[in-house]
Amino acid sequence: MGFIAFLKTQFIVHLLIGFVFVVSGLIINFIQLCTLVLWPINKQLYRRVNCRLAYSLWSQLVMLLEWWSGTECTLFSDEATVKTFGKEHVIIILNHNFEIDFLCGWTMTERFGVLGSSKVLAKRELLYVPLIGWTWYFLEIVFCKRKWEEDRDTVIEGLKRLSDYPEYMWFLLYCEGTRFTETKHRISMEVAESKGLPKLKYHLLPRTKGFTTAVQCLRGTVSAVYDVTLNFRGNKNPSLLGILYGKKYEADMCVRRFPLEDIPQDEKEAANWLHKLYQEKDALQERYNQEGVFPGKQFKPPRRPWTLLNFLFWATVLLSPLFTFGFGVFASGSPLLILAFLGLVGAASFGVRRLIGVTEIEKGSSYGNQEFKKKE
Repeated sequence: MGFIAFLKTQFIVHLLIGFVFVVSGLIINFIQLCTLVLWPINKQLYRRVNCRLAYSLWSQLVMLLEWWSGTECTLFSDEATVKTFGKEHVIIILNHNFEIDFLCGWTMTERFGVLGSSKVLAKRELLYVPLIGWTWYFLEIVFCKRKWEEDRDTVIEGLKRLSDYPEYMWFLLYCEGTRFTETKHRISMEVAESKGLPKLKYHLLPRTKGFTTAVQCLRGTVSAVYDVTLNFRGNKNPSLLGILYGKKYEADMCVRRFPLEDIPQDEKEAANWLHKLYQEKDALQERYNQEGVFPGKQFKPPRRPWTLLNFLFWATVLLSPLFTFGFGVFASGSPLLILAFLGLVGAASFGVRRLIGVTEIEKGSSYGNQEFKKKE
């Protein structure tokens, strides 16, 4: 094991990376709070500033994927589709099977210049998670309780507010509503059978309300829907902890572009279109499992240096005073100060671990275990 590989496995290094992410995130959140004064004066300036602030935080996670673990992301698509990336407003539909599927999506948004302006339809619980939810709040992310009777007006209002967004945005939808597990899949397929819908092998039954509402509200703003089907070579099941330990993965993403005008305007027909799309996604996963590749031409967009430079900037700004302070504490010889410092380190470690836990499949929500049995 080389020295760099050894460093990637050390807890103290992970703690320092977590310290940089958490403290820089809190600083960014404070700056975002200050930018609220811009909203009544110049809403579009507020949005542009917050896109860049969000980029400064999220790109640190992308740096871990691209530069720290060296994970490779390969696109399977066609040249005409790839040429549109980063040049139009789009809705992204991504399968939700892996802990780091969002991170693979982020690395693509970064390489095409739309990471800071990327959006998602997120569960409301995340609004109260420091850094993640707070940053999303300032980005006008649409939050929902995942109870359509209560969410309908909130979601419609949030989507319509994005109709004049000044930066190209990729709006991510996890149409399955929750991350795939065997239990949720079994329940979901029972619902599919009761509704007379074709069963899926690798996906949960898509929930159509969020998709049809997004298409209706963003029609005239969004140009297309990108269907993204993600898998990892070697049947790997990567985790954020694995990325932190420097494990390298190879992600393959099949991307298909559907112009928005090709999607029916009628809600029922649009829902049927989505169900058909998921049957196609299932067939793509089956083909990948059999052949090890998706159909289409392979593209490897080059990684950009900005994520690494951004992290090095924050590391320089934050770690230098931390080391100076820590040295001073131990040099003082005061047991009280030393214990307080170690307690602070322990609290930081706990906080970082809780943030990582948000992505873990086994700690995901129970949504879908019973909710699939209810009517959409």
